[in-house]
Amino acid sequence: MTSITNIVLVHGGFVDGSGWQGVYDDLAKDGFQIRIVQNPTLSLEGDVAATRQVLDSLDGPAVLVGHSYGGVVISEAGTHPNVAALAYIAAFAPDKGESVSTLIADPPPGAPVPPILPPRDGFLFLDRDKFHGAFAADLPARTAEFMADAQVPWGVDALGGAVTEPAWRHKPSWYLVATEDRMIPPPAQRAMAERSGATVVEAIGSHAVYVSQPAAVADLIRQAAA
Repeated sequence: MTSITNIVLVHGGFVDGSGWQGVYDDLAKDGFQIRIVQNPTLSLEGDVAATRQVLDSLDGPAVLVGHSYGGVVISEAGTHPNVAALAYIAAFAPDKGESVSTLIADPPPGAPVPPILPPRDGFLFLDRDKFHGAFAADLPARTAEFMADAQVPWGVDALGGAVTEPAWRHKPSWYLVATEDRMIPPPAQRAMAERSGATVVEAIGSHAVYVSQPAAVADLIRQAAA
């Protein structure tokens, strides 16, 4: 028996909430009430507001889940009183004053560099031709091509949005490390997870582990809900 039945899923940059379908289906079988935030990824402030709007609508405690940049969003929005636990899926877990921009500013030698194109009108995109290998290497080529062509513009203001009070300092956290991630290096994931005091699980998967390994992601969320 789980004490938490509400799950709120927050996507990251370049994608939308539809990537959570497999995780949604897996959790729905167990009777969880699942909500998916369609954060506009224009600014951290806007994405936190969209997430809190969903949290406001709940009738009880929730596990708040974030993938990639969504980890920044849940770190800021997770202080909401309806959030009982946090789950980071190959995600950024910033401390106070940190943002995606500061966390990626000094990559370790030899770490893969995400193929982010120069900003265009204040928005970022991944190089379409490198999307498969960098973001979704364990997904079929056609699926990765669709994701590349369906990219959501990621606002540079969202990358610069700094966390004011990280929720992981106050709420229990779980972290799924994607061991084959070429967007956020696995050592960086492990370091952020350790710093946040999270319970850690590792899964063999790309940055798109929430799409390619939905059962592993759902199992971590069940742990957090229990």
